[in-house]
Amino acid sequence: MSSGSRPVVVAIGGGHGLATTLRAVRQYAGGITGIVTVADDGGSTGRLRRDLGVLGVGDLRKCLAALAATEPDPTAWTGAFEYRFETGDLRGHALGNLILVGLAEATGDWVQALDLAGRTLGIAGRVLPATSEPVVLRAEVDGGAVVGQVAIQNTPERIRRVSLEPGDAPSPPEVAEAIAAADQVVLAPGSLFTSLVPALAAREVGAALARSSAPVVMVMNLGAQVPETVGLNALDHLEAVRDLGIRVDHVVLDPAGHLAGDADTLVAAGVTVTVSSVARPDVMAHAPAKLALTLAALLQS
Repeated sequence: MSSGSRPVVVAIGGGHGLATTLRAVRQYAGGITGIVTVADDGGSTGRLRRDLGVLGVGDLRKCLAALAATEPDPTAWTGAFEYRFETGDLRGHALGNLILVGLAEATGDWVQALDLAGRTLGIAGRVLPATSEPVVLRAEVDGGAVVGQVAIQNTPERIRRVSLEPGDAPSPPEVAEAIAAADQVVLAPGSLFTSLVPALAAREVGAALARSSAPVVMVMNLGAQVPETVGLNALDHLEAVRDLGIRVDHVVLDPAGHLAGDADTLVAAGVTVTVSSVARPDVMAHAPAKLALTLAALLQS
């Protein structure tokens, strides 16, 4: 990153947590790439996966909307992308999901489909799937094994490890290229075992991060997700990422967060910690503007 230029940032994860992080990153970065899990299998996404054998598109759609030129507005493309049909055979489907699947089938290439959708929405950056082939989540839990994102998200059993099937599913080459060019890598908050870990579990994502010299920042969740991470503290969240062989250099921790544990515990585990109020005042969620200031300051330091 040359003096005076805006940094290149890669954010990794899925769901609302990654979408929020991308809204933050766009406020200080010049080059932005979201690397998104495609292992989700619920709702409209799950129906499309079962019917057509495609990638999980819901989180890809959310991230495109987060980087769009305008926030969702029913009179603009971004709002239309988020529109859900209410009747008939298409009931429950998001228009953006259908468009992405159609573009992928028409072009034969998911990256090209996402780039086409991104140009239509005028996005600031790029959205890439963590794998270019469909994958299924498998979790090892205290009671045995659970298969599928929705099933894992709702299991009452303690989750010990999550992996992808097939384990050798490739990533688009653009994923490694984006990580190699990054000045900062942000691990987004959100569902730990069903959004962040699945994106990091992609073999080529992990390999690219191992080669990267960019600082890796983990934005810690504000609280447990019921039942997925009940009983887990901040250190457990960090170790779930490290168990994949992923390096974490910095952790952003909100002092009002509800995860047990403190900054000293994380520092003792070998990471630097920035304690910063990055939550919204009205709901338990991260505020993009506050998160942007904290992440930008980490780059300056």
